Amino acid sequence: MLRIAALVAVAIAVLVVSSGIATRASNSRHLRQLTTAQAQPVVTVTAPQRGTTSYAMELPGRLQAYSRAPIYARVNGYLKSWSVDIGSSVQAGQLLAEIEAPDLDQQLSQAKADLMTAQANAALATTTAVRWQQLFKTDSVSRQDVDMKNGDFAAKQAIVKATKANVDRLQVMEGFKKIVAPFSGIVTARLTDVGALINAGSGAGLELFVVSDTHKLRLYVNVPQTYVARVTPGTKAQITVPERPGQTFTATVEASAQAVDPASGSTLVQLAVDNEAGELFPGAFANVRFDLPLASANLRVPASALIVDHSGVRVATIGPDGRVAFKPVQIARDLGDVIEISAGLAATDRIIDSPPDGIDKGDRVRLAPGATSGGMLAAALPPTSVAGAGRCGSTSLQLVRLLAAGLPRCPPP
Repeated sequence: MLRIAALVAVAIAVLVVSSGIATRASNSRHLRQLTTAQAQPVVTVTAPQRGTTSYAMELPGRLQAYSRAPIYARVNGYLKSWSVDIGSSVQAGQLLAEIEAPDLDQQLSQAKADLMTAQANAALATTTAVRWQQLFKTDSVSRQDVDMKNGDFAAKQAIVKATKANVDRLQVMEGFKKIVAPFSGIVTARLTDVGALINAGSGAGLELFVVSDTHKLRLYVNVPQTYVARVTPGTKAQITVPERPGQTFTATVEASAQAVDPASGSTLVQLAVDNEAGELFPGAFANVRFDLPLASANLRVPASALIVDHSGVRVATIGPDGRVAFKPVQIARDLGDVIEISAGLAATDRIIDSPPDGIDKGDRVRLAPGATSGGMLAAALPPTSVAGAGRCGSTSLQLVRLLAAGLPRCPPP
């Protein structure tokens, strides 16, 4: 009996020792699996998306009248009266205002008197020259005297022409006392009033009126250098203005400056807008939208996938072997949270979104099943360990400590 009891005791001891060794080996294996899984970064992978084949470019613009004429005075004086105010529609040649210029009136009267004197002197010189020519035929006077009388006659005729030209000039100036519209349009400014002192010329004072032709408007917009080649004459654009929400107007590119402004890196482009209804106003701000075709659709990636460092702009991808590879890319457009890539990526690439710090070329990573931290943790842990942690309510750190101590994955209550 003693021998049997001893054998049973030895068997029990061997069973206990074997069970302990097996438990410790299993725990050690799970610990290595967990450590290896935790050493590999967990990343979220996204695929590039195809962009559109057209690009909607929105730029600020400024509307201007197709024809705009600041009207200055050509004579000095005082404003006698005005007949149109701002917002009035005028026709070409319509009277806008009248200037009182007494100095000019007196100059014209003096010029007319000078002309009459010159004409009288010319008539006397004509008679004298004819008489001396008759006397020369009878040898009563010398040839020199006749030539002198003929010269005096020619000089008097020249004086008549000069004084008459002065009278004509002053009569033309008299016509400038009446200010008329140069073309049909709208009076957009009136900067004078009755009794105001008027100085002739654009450098001596402000314009009196501004007449604008608003049946058609010019729209000026600065197009970035990158897109200048695509904005050609005939290109259509849609414009909106703040004062008419919900309404869209069509504009057509007419010309460009054919030069890039070095200060802004843009080219001034001129568009024409039909404004027969008078809904748009010159000088107003407008939002201009160009729908530009693209040669090929760019690939779109999240902005958080970009890595910008001393090597340039790159994205981290995962190759077929599950290792990290970096690809340099070229940015076509920055859309805020989305970036369009023009070169460097393929549509089949798997891109790491928000790559962790310290990730390097050739590193192995684990793919997260979702974007949540719980999904990343589930991907990082072995299936059995995650299930055990869920049953016991322990965290991953507590589970690592239990396995390292050689204890069961779920401690007894």
